[in-house]
Amino acid sequence: MSRSQPASGRFVARVVATAGHVDHGKSTLVRALTGTDPDRLREEQARQMTIDLGFAWFDLPPSDATGGAAETQSVGLIDVPGHIDFIENMLAGVGGIDAALIVIAADEGPMPQTYEHLAILDLLRVPAAVVALTKVDLLPAPADEWIALLRADVAGLLNRTRFAGAPIVPVSARAGLGLEDLLAALGRILQDSPRRQDTGRARLPIDRVFSMAGFGTVVTGTLLGAPLAVGDDVEILPRRRLARVRGLQTHKHSLEVALPGSRVAVNLAGVDVADLVRGDVIASPGWLQPCTRLDAQIELLGEEAGRQVSAMRRPFALKHNAEVKLFCSTSERLARVRLLEGNELAPGAAGWAQLELAAPVAVAAGDRFILRLPSPSITLGGGTIVDPQPAGRYRRRAGHADPDVLARLRARLHGAPAQQLESALARLGFATRAEAAQQSALAPEAFATAWQELIAADVARTAGEVIALTTVWQRVVAAAVQHTRAYHAAQPLAAGIPRESLRSKLHLSPRDFNAALAIATAERALIDEGDTVRLPEFEIRFTPDQQRAVDALLAQMRIAPWNTPSVKECRAALGEAVFDVLLRRQVLTQVSPDVTLLHETYEQAVEQVKHIIRRDGQITVAGLRDALGTTRKYALALLEHLDQIGVTRREGDARVLR
Repeated sequence: MSRSQPASGRFVARVVATAGHVDHGKSTLVRALTGTDPDRLREEQARQMTIDLGFAWFDLPPSDATGGAAETQSVGLIDVPGHIDFIENMLAGVGGIDAALIVIAADEGPMPQTYEHLAILDLLRVPAAVVALTKVDLLPAPADEWIALLRADVAGLLNRTRFAGAPIVPVSARAGLGLEDLLAALGRILQDSPRRQDTGRARLPIDRVFSMAGFGTVVTGTLLGAPLAVGDDVEILPRRRLARVRGLQTHKHSLEVALPGSRVAVNLAGVDVADLVRGDVIASPGWLQPCTRLDAQIELLGEEAGRQVSAMRRPFALKHNAEVKLFCSTSERLARVRLLEGNELAPGAAGWAQLELAAPVAVAAGDRFILRLPSPSITLGGGTIVDPQPAGRYRRRAGHADPDVLARLRARLHGAPAQQLESALARLGFATRAEAAQQSALAPEAFATAWQELIAADVARTAGEVIALTTVWQRVVAAAVQHTRAYHAAQPLAAGIPRESLRSKLHLSPRDFNAALAIATAERALIDEGDTVRLPEFEIRFTPDQQRAVDALLAQMRIAPWNTPSVKECRAALGEAVFDVLLRRQVLTQVSPDVTLLHETYEQAVEQVKHIIRRDGQITVAGLRDALGTTRKYALALLEHLDQIGVTRREGDARVLR
């Protein structure tokens, strides 16, 4: 079969994984379909048994089912081990696939790992499946009757899963029987299965790491989320190593850009093979955060499925604080289950839990996972990651978490995009759009639509780059008003509460405080005076005694405007706070540490200085003293003040205008 990219039309990469019991012919079928032996390890070839993941690919014939340009689907095929001892390797191969190729030997029918693999595929919500009934050439005559009975048996098994109605195709890999029918069935289900969404955030869970002569470190995996291009900087999680994409291949074709949904080999610069393991994730830098705690909804296998996958032939309940193995995409971690409702989850039931992981993992909201008991080694169930970055560990009362916590988790899992975004913002408080998009796990288009819905309904608001729920803005603005009012009561002669003091009381970052203050001033809840903040209705009012002291001082200064009391005397007569109010209101102007003038006297003097300099070209201290009819003390203080504020400039003993 051709392995070259078509010259015309559209090229669509999909990924299929095998599933099924050991020795039912999975690897033999892969060889027949692709011409590639997926058993690459010497031990596998010697034992004739798949131990680890194998990889191959083939192209399906072009299809124009969409009514547009013909599409060629290039299918990456992951061959998984069927032996019970290697079930954990199997789990690393079936995360993020488009469809499953379930292999059942016609001469044996469904066997233990058939049931377990099928349960795992169902729990992972794999979109579609095709069943290959292999080894039909080994059936005794009349084979058609046996195949009809087996079809009915397998169809009944599929009816208890999401794969009800999946195609069931009799084949013989060795005799070459039914292979074209199998390819046609695969083509149909892949044509109908959903395409990978471009979320704008690339990630590639690593399933294989190796070194290649002349290239260095190479990893493989299924690309999710967004394209990856040669030259891109990437982050390797959970250890946060930085690297650069040196080269890309899909099915041995070198690429400049790899698309989501493709099986991709990535040649990395800046890291060694020893720095990477299966389960690590390559991601666009900055958006994916490692976690050791996550919120999830868990679904346990029911009574019948539990009996089929358990060697002990009985289903297991899940107890609070039980230790389990968590398998998500290509990663595996030990975890402790903290049930949020009750002390036990019964077989077939679904419930909320927080998982405490023994080591960090890089996962995203919406990812599906599998839970297995460490001992005995059986599959318990699976579930969905709802929040990979919960704020903390939830406290339980009488065996249950806070109802608000459960309501938030339900909204994140089941809600429409607007509800998911609202739930994410409720957790974040203040955020940028990028932060909210990451926490809500919404694709760019869904996020934009959800954001507009929240804005239109006044559920959320924005101030500059900061967004938050309207209730959050209201709560912070109300607190700011309360603190400002309290400050006015305590400091009735102060212009307002200092900005930094208010920010400290609100416990906000400078970014979030500035945004909140912008909202408050837009709503006329507060007035931003620059250095201080006040209530709109706030006015400084002197007491009767203070007003009498002010009136007396001003009367004295009007009688002798160039023989005013010193600054020290003014402060003593009025009090520090009242004197500062008169300066802020420009009733008085302080021109030196010791000289204060009435503001109208000061303005008249400044105009007179300017007039004399324009007339005579300059002015001296003595000249100003004589012109104002004052003393050298006042004339010198005024000219030095005008030098400082940039009205005049000293040249020798004289001043000129700047």
